[in-house]
Amino acid sequence: MAERGKRTVRDLRRGNRASLLRHLYFEGPLSRQELGRDTGLSAGSISNVVGELIADGMVEEAGAVESDGGRPRTLLQVAPGYGYVVGVDVGETRVRVELFDLALTELASDDLPLSDSGHDVDHVVRLALEGIESVVREAGIDDREVLGVGVGVPGIVEQGDCVPGEGDGVVVHGQTIGWDAVPFGRLLRAGTALPLYIDNGAKTLGQAEMWFGGGRGARNVVIALIGSGVGAAVVADGSPFHGATSSAGEWGHTTLRVGGRTCRCGSRGCLEAYVGAEALLARWPAAPHGQSEEAGLAALLAAADQDPAATSLLAEAAEYLGAGIADLINLFNPQRIVIGGWAGLLLGPRLLPTVREVAAAYALRHPCAQTSIELGRLGPDAVTVGAATLPLARFLETGGERVVRLPAPSPDGDGRDNPDTVRNRVARAVR
Repeated sequence: MAERGKRTVRDLRRGNRASLLRHLYFEGPLSRQELGRDTGLSAGSISNVVGELIADGMVEEAGAVESDGGRPRTLLQVAPGYGYVVGVDVGETRVRVELFDLALTELASDDLPLSDSGHDVDHVVRLALEGIESVVREAGIDDREVLGVGVGVPGIVEQGDCVPGEGDGVVVHGQTIGWDAVPFGRLLRAGTALPLYIDNGAKTLGQAEMWFGGGRGARNVVIALIGSGVGAAVVADGSPFHGATSSAGEWGHTTLRVGGRTCRCGSRGCLEAYVGAEALLARWPAAPHGQSEEAGLAALLAAADQDPAATSLLAEAAEYLGAGIADLINLFNPQRIVIGGWAGLLLGPRLLPTVREVAAAYALRHPCAQTSIELGRLGPDAVTVGAATLPLARFLETGGERVVRLPAPSPDGDGRDNPDTVRNRVARAVR
């Protein structure tokens, strides 16, 4: 038996695979020579590990480049079709599900409105499971090719002692949507055998922006999510900051005005009560009825130059948002603050100049001068992309190890699901 804390040959091999796989994923295509230069591994180690990854189908050739004398160098990349990942965004008005290849190219998607049932737990679980089944079927792949399902949810996500990829023990505390210690992981597990990864939606957005968007290349970043509500992901020295019980980043529930407007969380004066889309539309007298929040916010922006109430409301929102960002600058000293979320991206072009001015007025001068404030780059569905990075991150960190799959809850004789099986499985999951 290996001594505790001592690395075994298997640990070393796994670490080398993970190092090469991760570097190829984010920096590839690269040649073997470039991989050796960048990772510090010997030529022999590079040859052995790359040979294994190619034999396993995880890495493939991606053309060649001319070298300075000698033969052209073969380029390598992570094979996009080696496996697939699913991202689920439990949003304010819908559950969005997308299936991606390993290059995060979308192959199938499904939008399922929450309708009049709102965030009733049984309803949300049913929609998420139906969406997962739907995108796998639409893409025409075997669910054994799916590396995992990532889910972004509103509220505080308590991971407990979950084994990565199982997610059974995840409990969600969603005060603004009426979820009190909901065993969300167990409910989902009852309806699917796929590996599960669950986290707060703002944190999944943050990971997506750090990997591919506005946070890429920086190590200290705050990514803000502004939708119906407001949240944030804090990245410190390259790592997500979760806090003692995974509730770090509830920026929308910081108090900006003592005794101010009532927030959805039940407190008063929260930032969310002044800049969240739901709060903005509730305060605009001319807000259209019977339309989505997206349509309502677009109407508010369109009316801003003719309607004094709309103009005043947006000006106040910009001031509160700027003050809230100043707090982030003073607390976390980030290199960048990235504003995302569907409402943040919709409001951003109009509000950002004022937000920057207000943040500079309220923040300490020196850290503010070192901080850029910019919009996210991944669009309004970045939470779904970020959710899909949860199983992808595990794949890269383990050097391509697959999670041990649980037995399918209710397979047919041929191992495939038919519509009746899916309906029955979902019904059992929420019973």
